[in-house]
Amino acid sequence: MSEIVPLTIEPLPVKLRVADYLTLDELGAFDAYGKTELIEGEIVYRNAQHRPHARIKSRLYRLIADTLDYIGSDLEALIEGSIAMPPHNVPEPDISLTAEPEGKGLIPLTSLALVIEVADATVKNDLGRKRRIYAREGVPEYWVVDVNRAVIHQMWRHDGDSYTEQREIAFGARIAAATIAGLAVEMNTL
Repeated sequence: MSEIVPLTIEPLPVKLRVADYLTLDELGAFDAYGKTELIEGEIVYRNAQHRPHARIKSRLYRLIADTLDYIGSDLEALIEGSIAMPPHNVPEPDISLTAEPEGKGLIPLTSLALVIEVADATVKNDLGRKRRIYAREGVPEYWVVDVNRAVIHQMWRHDGDSYTEQREIAFGARIAAATIAGLAVEMNTL
């Protein structure tokens, strides 16, 4: 027997679930938009990546991937992999470090060690809405690379929908992951 939904006096938005979003994507519903994400049940269009954003993402990825190889980590850095965060989120961060790079489908939430968003036009969203989602979902560490201010906002130790520890590291300095032993990169090439 289906659940009876009470009458409302105002229209209520319907949040898409991960399965709904993936089905629509598979059917080509978002083809005209290029890149999209599912954030809090809403389909969100992603901007084209301009050169400063793409350049910094590429360089940071190479630094992290090389360091993970050097320290013999089981983690792998992935670029723009979509993450399954049921029931209403499928973010696609710029870089994610996962313990499960192989397999079909989306990156499992439980495999994540670090998520990185590179932001020029989206800093407010990445430090606001996405920060709350990543903290609430238990992502151990989150970095927002602020292209315009030339700093990385590093956050860890999540509690509810916030991170209780954070710091800013300027481009050109060294950043060490707070939650991944041995992961530190010199950012003098950013």
